[in-house]
Amino acid sequence: MSKGKITRERILGKAAALFNSRGYFGASMSDLMEATGMEKGGIYNHFESKELLALQAFDHAVAINNEILHKMVDDTEGPINKLLMAVYGFAYCIENSPVTGGCPIMNSAVESDDAHPIMREKVREAMANLRLYFEALINDAVKAGELKLNVSCEQFALVMIAGLEGGVMISRLYGDPNHLQMITRHLQALIKQIATVPVTFSTPDLKGAPVASSTPSLSKQEVKL
Repeated sequence: MSKGKITRERILGKAAALFNSRGYFGASMSDLMEATGMEKGGIYNHFESKELLALQAFDHAVAINNEILHKMVDDTEGPINKLLMAVYGFAYCIENSPVTGGCPIMNSAVESDDAHPIMREKVREAMANLRLYFEALINDAVKAGELKLNVSCEQFALVMIAGLEGGVMISRLYGDPNHLQMITRHLQALIKQIATVPVTFSTPDLKGAPVASSTPSLSKQEVKL
């Protein structure tokens, strides 16, 4: 990799964490200069504008989290276990990603509006890809006869993502990762309750989160969506 590409990647990494933590409007050019250790002209040698940098930094942040999540799922055997790992992996990325500040999709979704149509479209695309990824994992478990749903795979994926993103929001609001951990455990318990095969697969607690109290057992009647 050339020196220019290395510098560009370093700028993207620093900018991704900064924008994800403070937002596009909250992060000034001075903040970017301080984070990267570069002058404004040096940054603009690689990116034409702050807006372009923000767009590419968002792509960079999403790509990093996706790489971590997909690796964790790919290294797991069995459709139902992969789905359980995806739930954990999403939360793990939020707490352990090199891109600090929480979920880039949720953060950018909140900030993007009619004044930033390009960013909004990028966020929608990223969310659609995340939903389709979970939907594919759910579909694989159903086709393998390991999971039985009374709703569509698309609907179940949406419920899971909404729960996870909600957990991220509440954890960040209170500064307590245990909220996300409880949502993660609850979703995993739900999956195990509607599984058609015995499931012994489990995931560790999230790094930095206190051990959550055990999730109450759900009856078959209670898991209807």
